[in-house]
Amino acid sequence: MPKTIIIEPANSVLNLSPGWQQQLSQTITETSQLLQALNLKPENFAHHSEANRQFKLKVPHAYINKIEKGNAHDPLLLQVMAQSQEMQLTEGYNTDPVGDLSANKTPGLLHKYHGRVLLITTGSCAIHCRYCFRRHFPYQQQQAGRKQWAQAIAYIQQDNSIKEVILSGGDPLVLSDNKLDELITQLESIPHVTRLRLHSRLPVVLPDRITNTLVNRLAISRLNVCLVIHANHANEITSPEIKALGKLKQAGIHLLNQAVLLNGINQHIDDQLNLSEALYSAGVLPYYLHLLDPVQGAAHFNVKLDDALKLIKQMQNKLPGFLVPRLVREIAGETGKTPANEL
Repeated sequence: MPKTIIIEPANSVLNLSPGWQQQLSQTITETSQLLQALNLKPENFAHHSEANRQFKLKVPHAYINKIEKGNAHDPLLLQVMAQSQEMQLTEGYNTDPVGDLSANKTPGLLHKYHGRVLLITTGSCAIHCRYCFRRHFPYQQQQAGRKQWAQAIAYIQQDNSIKEVILSGGDPLVLSDNKLDELITQLESIPHVTRLRLHSRLPVVLPDRITNTLVNRLAISRLNVCLVIHANHANEITSPEIKALGKLKQAGIHLLNQAVLLNGINQHIDDQLNLSEALYSAGVLPYYLHLLDPVQGAAHFNVKLDDALKLIKQMQNKLPGFLVPRLVREIAGETGKTPANEL
């Protein structure tokens, strides 16, 4: 069946909104601005400025609009607001929790698992999630910008076992449509590469990024394209996100979700049930539910393994199997994700 090409009417609401790049340039980066926008008192976030200096707050207005004003415990707010707990050093947590640096083969190219490589296309994101496993990653030395693409492409060309290339970051959809087109074209020229996977939070936090140009380019690729989004809570999936994901789905792009199990955000059964249902309604299959990567500064988000296993059991009792994500942990040096029941 031929892939559908999306053509948006010239007078659509989408085209009347500010362009995604303009929205990206207007993201809030100061905690005082975010607190003011949400009618929150600074004393509810004591010492947040110190944590913000260590890992800069960044959140677009499209995401802020989904946060309940006046609610200091909103599950979306807690994912992005710098907090004092981040400054506590925790034993067993470090700055490279999944072994990215040891898997580096060329600047920005990680080769951990058989048959696939990951390309860190940029160090930029549209949003800074406080639990991010790459919050300490040395992007200046490791991202594969345009100048380094040649080395990465050469590495992939020389290894016939590589069937899949994963574009990551940062967030690969922060790149312009033209830059993505250039990179995808180079990957398409490698005969043994058959799959392209993009890991992106932008469909959830900046849905206007899903432009017709982007959708059409992915749709016509000779590669089998999969977009893995990152949503942790059903409140992240509203009408604009559903519309953006629908365009991708209509164009034949495989849509999966990976979430992180986070204390205070989505650790209850209703949180997970609502997320799986919201994802499926938007055309996305739950894929992974990650146990927290032990990155320094994020220990307060951790959910105990026993509690996580009980949660998955509850989900299995209430949902069809295809709506239950795989509960996994990424362990440095392993040849794949480790199922939680094997830990």
